[in-house]
Amino acid sequence: MSLLHSSRTDAPHLDRLYPRSAIPGGSFEVLGTQLMSPTQPTAADPELPQAFFGETPAHLDLARPTRAVIRVPTGAISSDLSFRRDGLASNPLHANIGVPMVEDLHVISNPAVDAEGNLFAMVSGPRGEQVPVSIFRIARDLQVTAFVHQILNVSALAFGPDGNLYASSRTEGAIYRITPAGAISTFAEGMGIATGIAFDRDGNLFVGDRSGTIFKIIPSRLPTSPDIPFSLTPSSALDPHNPNRSGEIFVFATLEPSTAFYHLCFRPDGVLMVTTPTISSHQNIYAIDPHGTTTTYYRGLGRPQGMAFDVDGNLYVAASLRGHRGIVRLRDTPNSTTPEAELIVAGNDLIGLCFLDDGCAALATNSTIFHADLGIEGLPLI
Repeated sequence: MSLLHSSRTDAPHLDRLYPRSAIPGGSFEVLGTQLMSPTQPTAADPELPQAFFGETPAHLDLARPTRAVIRVPTGAISSDLSFRRDGLASNPLHANIGVPMVEDLHVISNPAVDAEGNLFAMVSGPRGEQVPVSIFRIARDLQVTAFVHQILNVSALAFGPDGNLYASSRTEGAIYRITPAGAISTFAEGMGIATGIAFDRDGNLFVGDRSGTIFKIIPSRLPTSPDIPFSLTPSSALDPHNPNRSGEIFVFATLEPSTAFYHLCFRPDGVLMVTTPTISSHQNIYAIDPHGTTTTYYRGLGRPQGMAFDVDGNLYVAASLRGHRGIVRLRDTPNSTTPEAELIVAGNDLIGLCFLDDGCAALATNSTIFHADLGIEGLPLI
């Protein structure tokens, strides 16, 4: 027989959990009533409640009578969160917690997912140092296999409309094309410190050189031979918006140099979104229209990095919002020119994400890819 009572009127009561998900190390904020003991605690004998994810105890970062902040412990999984105080148990609230899919990586941007739902994650490694495996493949059944070995310092991954995986190398300034069988060929060179990459809906590839340039690569295809590999001719002096040009590289836009990275992502309307993370806590997300005109879409996130869109056009970005790190959703609202920002996933080390095809997401820290059920349908990238 349990000695804990949840039906008494003086038992702690949980009303709401925020945000909708977290990974270990991140924190949930709980709003409720009677979370603290009604007796006056002392420094020697504080009457603090205990928090549990299922039966796993958790650390309280903050406790107040109507509010608490609970850190998700290592090893916790999605389960009921409850409070226990003075022999009384609260009602449970379901806590959605991401679980590791693959560890011991070196991820510096978004993972990528192919048309069959296989996930691809990098091991970037220190600059100039070759790692044993450059890219891992994580199948839908969570089987992890080495996919690519030879690429030096992979910086970003993206699938092209041809079904091939493309990878940038920040050390070599090159873009590599990788077939589903793992065969590698050089797609483009001379990209400076190549970091973020993204394809637009016309199949053009955009590359962020963190020294201050966004390149646009227009692939060349012969109409009668669609399987002929792309051929590229560097030509920065030509007009990148001329639809008759193909097989060439252009300077599409210029931005301030980044000390770390450029992360790229296309909005459903064809606008290129760019983050340039630094150590500032109040940074811009840029929007570059198809003509190369740059505006500030949002200002106020700390160290924004990898991005992804859902089918409704909401932007999700790994960043800090008001001092809390995680995945932030930016949603346009009819009555405001500034998007509404909300923390969706709490996680101290999150740097990127990609949506899967079942309402779930792959969430990336520097070393681990987590799987989280967010109930969000992502915008297809290929």
